[in-house]
Amino acid sequence: MDKSKPPRAALMVHAGAWDMPAEEREAHRQACAAALDVGWRRLAAGGSALDAVEQAIVTLEDDPAVNAGQGSVLTREGWVELDAGIMDGVTLEIGAVIGLRTAQNPIRVARSLLGADHVLLSGAAAEAAVRSGGHATLPPEAFVTERVRERLRAWQAAAATRRPGAAPADTVGAVAVDALGRIAAGLSTGGACGKPSGRVGDAPIPHCGYFADTRLAGVAVTGWGESILRLGLARRAAELARENGAQDAAWLAIRELEDRVGGRGGLILVARDGSMGWAFNTPVMALGYRDAEMAGPVVRV
Repeated sequence: MDKSKPPRAALMVHAGAWDMPAEEREAHRQACAAALDVGWRRLAAGGSALDAVEQAIVTLEDDPAVNAGQGSVLTREGWVELDAGIMDGVTLEIGAVIGLRTAQNPIRVARSLLGADHVLLSGAAAEAAVRSGGHATLPPEAFVTERVRERLRAWQAAAATRRPGAAPADTVGAVAVDALGRIAAGLSTGGACGKPSGRVGDAPIPHCGYFADTRLAGVAVTGWGESILRLGLARRAAELARENGAQDAAWLAIRELEDRVGGRGGLILVARDGSMGWAFNTPVMALGYRDAEMAGPVVRV
């Protein structure tokens, strides 16, 4: 990475890495394309990296095809518990929420906690932040779609026969660097299908599911949360970008995830100069990217 070059604006989004059924891939491609379009328009209009990340993730949360917001998978009890986190790479401030049941856009609630006295809230405290912040809400039953009911039924059938399932991991995320070199990263998820109520994965945990530092990179992760937590994957990938190119740093981090803890997943990474990288060790990852030097966006599933 050439640290002497001025930064160029760049945005990456993802909609998960897993053994994605063929019939779901086009919906994930469209979700990434829409999020990339919204986030890039915000960057192109002079918005900050934080603005772009938030807007891209809001777009994904509003898409019922992916596991965040209105498409979130269900707990064993048949309800959603929504997690989200966001990080400002300039100040290193974070905001995160765990176990929300009514927030339409958990990432907005997470961003509202940047600079607050308490920045990682769960359960009742997180729900109180939804109410006090005037954030849009939905009744819990509005999140329970036929798609996620079917996922829960499949998980229950696999659990009953002790057969491992495909472990879908279509958590959504975004990372961006703006024209001023500011970096931001964020994630939003419904978590793991069939999880026990109260289970927390990597998505709301800074340095694990997401990380941003203008001196290094922005990273957003997806995959098997328990293994990602053990490695602190997002921070590890950003550290690797200090001495490696963005693409090499991404691959080295995913290789370490597999070699050290047997983890499966993927990540997207934007380095301080706007260079981009991604890597995954699952069959499929849905992602999109664009920078100021490209003629248009690229989306791949």
